[in-house]
Amino acid sequence: MDIPLEVLRSDASGGRRARLHLPHQTVETPVFMPVGTQGTVKAVPQDTLEALGAEIILGNTYHLYLRPGHEAIRRMGGLHRFISWPRAMLTDSGGFQVFSLNELRKVSDEGVRFRSHLDGSSHFFTPEHSIDVQIALGADICMAFDECTEYPADRRRAEESLRLTMAWARRSLQHFRAHRRQVPWLDEFGGRTQRLFGIVQGGMYPDLRRQCAEQLVAMDFDGYAIGGLSVGEPRELTLEIIAATLPLLPKDKPRYVMGVGYPDEIEQYARMGVDMMDCVLPTRAARHGLLFTGEGRLNIKNRQYAEDQNPPDPRCDCPVCRRYSRAYLRHLMQSSEALSGTLNTIHNLAFYLGIMRRVRAELEAGS
Repeated sequence: MDIPLEVLRSDASGGRRARLHLPHQTVETPVFMPVGTQGTVKAVPQDTLEALGAEIILGNTYHLYLRPGHEAIRRMGGLHRFISWPRAMLTDSGGFQVFSLNELRKVSDEGVRFRSHLDGSSHFFTPEHSIDVQIALGADICMAFDECTEYPADRRRAEESLRLTMAWARRSLQHFRAHRRQVPWLDEFGGRTQRLFGIVQGGMYPDLRRQCAEQLVAMDFDGYAIGGLSVGEPRELTLEIIAATLPLLPKDKPRYVMGVGYPDEIEQYARMGVDMMDCVLPTRAARHGLLFTGEGRLNIKNRQYAEDQNPPDPRCDCPVCRRYSRAYLRHLMQSSEALSGTLNTIHNLAFYLGIMRRVRAELEAGS
């Protein structure tokens, strides 16, 4: 397969400035990807995301499969057209959401049977079915179906999870290569096609992570993700696993850490050589009144902001900080106004995307 990553500059610490060429967008990396679980980054319109500089967002295979259904989305021209998003998109495999169902799922070698959290109906996800759903959605990047290991997990449990992940990765890749060109609306993008990333699992055991990474690299995926993190483990352990796994992945392909993290963490991981990251934290925290700023975390619900006329972050140039005060944002939060979640989320996303812009500029300048 041709490789869509163009590395522009690397530094001694491992960080790199690159471009990821995808059907809908050439994405500047390292990049933070806002999470749009159900075809929407919660509370934020698509034109606002574009104005903030988001080049790629996530869609959730599990949720979109259940509602409105992948075949309905296929008939409407794919997820990009359905949600009116012209830029790049990545869909997860649904593996993590099924993993999160706990008592509502049953895992076998063939796949996972689970009950919908919406109505209790029974469904069966196999690697092949996950790929079929993602192809129907028309994402620029699809993810192999994997089995996420919980934390803590003993070695025997991690080994069994890894066995399933490797078997499902082979089946995902085989099915993807046979069927990925069944997305007619991608024909207009000059031969660029959907991509499939493999996911490195193995719990918190570095030797299992190595085993998984080496086998996935031998399969020749288009890119590689490090999964199974931010599932309750200490931050130091997350860093240790990322640091041990990154050198095992090809330097000429995208490297993605799934589901991380706080602002200082995404900056640190980018400087280590991670190209792509996503997390629900900036949007979820915003809905609960937690804002990320250059001065630290700010809980806008606190009484001290009731008459504070300063912007949320004096160093920030986002639309919210240019126009609104902390006092007003607190008032919206205390009044349970829907606008509260929108403004808080816009600021947090602008803050995260701004971190990545700064890191890209510094990597490009060699500083």
